Amino acid sequence: MAVSTSAGNVPADMSDFTGRFTAAWNACDTAAMAELVTEDIVWADPALAQPARGVAEVQEFMRASFRGFPDLHFGEPDPPLLSVSGDVAFWAWYMEGTHRGPIDPPGFAPTRRRMRVEGVDQWTMRDGRIARYRAFYDMNDLARQLGIVPAAGSTAERGMVALQRLQARLGRR
Repeated sequence: MAVSTSAGNVPADMSDFTGRFTAAWNACDTAAMAELVTEDIVWADPALAQPARGVAEVQEFMRASFRGFPDLHFGEPDPPLLSVSGDVAFWAWYMEGTHRGPIDPPGFAPTRRRMRVEGVDQWTMRDGRIARYRAFYDMNDLARQLGIVPAAGSTAERGMVALQRLQARLGRR
C-alpha cells in the first residue's frame, strides 16, 4: 500500500494514520497493523521484556494482548494530541479493558479487574510507516489496577516491602 507522505517520512495526514492505527488495535486486525509498520519494525512496550522485532512479533504481541484483555480498547484523550517533528511523531492515547485471560509471559492469571491507562507513543517514521515504536505508560499503575501489585499503603504492600528488605539484606551477605 502506498502512503502519501509530507516532507520526509511522515504521512501527509497523521490524523488519518492515527485513526487507522487505533482501528487496527481495537479490532485486533494484525493485517491492518502490518500495513502501518515497516518490515524491520522495532516495537518497545513496557509490557514486553524485550522489544518485538519485525511484523510477525508485533502481530503476536497484539494477539497476546487480546488474549489477556478480550475487550481491549484504545482511544484518544479529549482533545486528541499529536505532535510531529521531522520523522518523529508523538501520539497520546488511553487503553482500557478487563483482564479476562492469562498474561503470558509472565503467567499472571486473570483477575477480572478493569484497567484504564493513559500513555504516549513515540513513532519514528520511514516511508509513511512506523519503523521504531516506543510506548510510555505507568506499568505500576496498571499492575495496581489489576491487583497484581498491592494497593499503596495496604498491609500487602507493607509485607512486600518487608520481603524486599529481607532479600536485600540477605543479598549483601
